[in-house]
Amino acid sequence: MAMTRSVTILGSTGSVGRSTVALLEDAPEGAFRVEALVANRDAVGLATQARRLGARLAVVADPGYFGALRDALAGSGIEVAAGPEAVVAAAARPADWTMAAIVGAAGLPATLAALGRGGVVAIANKESLVCAGEIVLATAKAAGATLLPVDSEHNAIFQALEARGGGADPFATVEKIVLTASGGPFRTMALAEMAAVTPEAAVKHPVWSMGAKISIDSATMMNKGLELIEAVRLFPVPEPRVEVLVHPQSTVHGLVQYADGSVMAQLGSPDMRTPIAHALAWPARMAAAVPRLDLVALGRLEFFAPDPVRFPALRLAREALRAGGGATTILNAANETAVGMFLDRRLGFLDIAAVVEEALSRLGAPEAADLDAILSLDGAARMEAARIAAERAAA
Repeated sequence: MAMTRSVTILGSTGSVGRSTVALLEDAPEGAFRVEALVANRDAVGLATQARRLGARLAVVADPGYFGALRDALAGSGIEVAAGPEAVVAAAARPADWTMAAIVGAAGLPATLAALGRGGVVAIANKESLVCAGEIVLATAKAAGATLLPVDSEHNAIFQALEARGGGADPFATVEKIVLTASGGPFRTMALAEMAAVTPEAAVKHPVWSMGAKISIDSATMMNKGLELIEAVRLFPVPEPRVEVLVHPQSTVHGLVQYADGSVMAQLGSPDMRTPIAHALAWPARMAAAVPRLDLVALGRLEFFAPDPVRFPALRLAREALRAGGGATTILNAANETAVGMFLDRRLGFLDIAAVVEEALSRLGAPEAADLDAILSLDGAARMEAARIAAERAAA
């Protein structure tokens, strides 16, 4: 990292984006230069970040906020733009390192644009790999791009896999990958009680500080289902060899079990700045002002098998992955729709997984071989999920 590294952040005002900005601000002067920052609607927050970091470009995805962004950056010399096309154009600008952290399937076009120009792309947008894993990986390979996982679990697996060695098939000695899950706020709650939980209760994660959508996914454990799909696509290990364990302390973020019986684990305090810093400095390391792990104070590490009755999302994710075709696109789109309706109080908490399951049943696993087909299927799945939710409300 002796040379200045140019950086673009897609989703800079979200939880992961803000953590990335904090690391850049703490980095030694001259280590990084910010090419572009992209946000959805937070024009004021985006402008503040752009001024502090000296970004060359700031983009809001919603054109309705262009005026606010332009006014907030007047006289700064920072270029401003707005709209979905401007987001993709920002992602395509030359940069050594890009953080892909736009939440949901909406982040897919920009992620593909960043990968298409090569360089390093740190992916926090798991939905891109869930919806279009083959396209994402093929785009990265064709452009010679490096894809680095930023989700704490996948980043942990990435680090633990460094022990696997080389050889013709470096994954031949990997027996099992283990993703850990906190269990969310309802880990011990009875099923009957879960039916009545509110959005306010569901977004209160016991360990991590995250945005609303990912917090709800954590509460249903759909987040871990999406991460399971992501893991199978990032690491060439068959789905049955990817395990999920509930780990309330959220200290062991991922484990890899090898053929000789060794188990490599990555541990750390539950702070997203750690995996982001790993990706930001890779293949080197950089300082991060995160709480250091105190094992004595922690005292114990617990692991439990997830409850398939109270948390059916893991089963749905495995079924969608096995079904192939566009099933995982349907899974993600239906889930995003159902979560949005729950946050708007138009759907019950337990109905989220039920809507996803019914959408998968009705739509099956049609082929979705290119981006247009995936986006079309994504839209159809959202419409079907909304229809199913309305039917459940009227019943």
